[in-house]
Amino acid sequence: MSSPSTSRRPPSAGRGAVLVAVLVPVIAALALWAFAWPAARLAPRDLPVGVAGPAAAAASLEKDLAARDGAFEVRRHADEAAAREAIEEHEIYGALVVSDGGPKLLTASAASPVVAQLLREAVAGQAPPGTEVRVTDVVAAPPSDPRGTAFGASLLPLSLAGVATGVLVWRLGLRGPYAPAALLGAAVLTGAVAVALGHGLLDVLAGDRWAEAGTLALLTLAIGSTVAGLGALLGPAGVGLGALVVVLLGNPFSGVASAPELLPEPVGPLGQWLPPGAGGTMLRSVTYFAGHGAAGPALVLTLWSVLGLTAVALGRRRAAAGSTGTAAGPARGASPTPAG
Repeated sequence: MSSPSTSRRPPSAGRGAVLVAVLVPVIAALALWAFAWPAARLAPRDLPVGVAGPAAAAASLEKDLAARDGAFEVRRHADEAAAREAIEEHEIYGALVVSDGGPKLLTASAASPVVAQLLREAVAGQAPPGTEVRVTDVVAAPPSDPRGTAFGASLLPLSLAGVATGVLVWRLGLRGPYAPAALLGAAVLTGAVAVALGHGLLDVLAGDRWAEAGTLALLTLAIGSTVAGLGALLGPAGVGLGALVVVLLGNPFSGVASAPELLPEPVGPLGQWLPPGAGGTMLRSVTYFAGHGAAGPALVLTLWSVLGLTAVALGRRRAAAGSTGTAAGPARGASPTPAG
């Protein structure tokens, strides 16, 4: 006759097998949707571009671009100098300038090599036969990474570093000042190491090293504190949720390999509210555009960091209160020991 413990094992093992068989395909489907679907639907959606030149010619260009089913958000500029300034301040991705010498296209491959190529193809297709459109790359991508491949690929390792930081802080059960100290220390060191590699080995970063290191540290802190905070509040399920949001949603929705305005809605706007998207945009701003356009992403990352650190503090406080109550409960409810 089997013991009760033995008879209970098969149902438990069976439930575990069913859980694995069902959960893994669900995660695979979610990953395929999150990574492949946005990439398969790349197209301009309210992409900010400029037109400049004489009023009549600029108005005609603006009308032609605006007629493309909401593909472009067209902004008028007084002249080529104003259009260049808007590109350098990361306000538009490019501009079409009408001049006496013929049409000229201004691009910024540092903002997005994909968008720069898209604008070249769009303008070439619109120009009359035999018309040569001069192209000037106002803010060029670094020669070592002309397609932005290395820059885009760097986001996933940094996201994983943030997730690993949060998991370790949660798993080690760090309390009091040790949890935020560990999160901050790991974030600062990760930012410093990543910038050293980005300037040295990879040669894809070209901005101020302090600003870049601060950006990557803030990105790591935002992700790490979020994962650790969810773990402190919800346990293993919270850690899994944090990793899921960051890796399976945040990275493919970031638009760092293309541009947020090329992703289908609501993926593009949503991605900029998640740490990877905000971090990628902020890093691009401080690296290639002297910090222009970095304020919004910095605010998003700061908000995630504050919320994550707050969740860590609340979770640890609740755990401490629960352990104290458990220890004190039996003492209060214990009956007096009978006299011998």
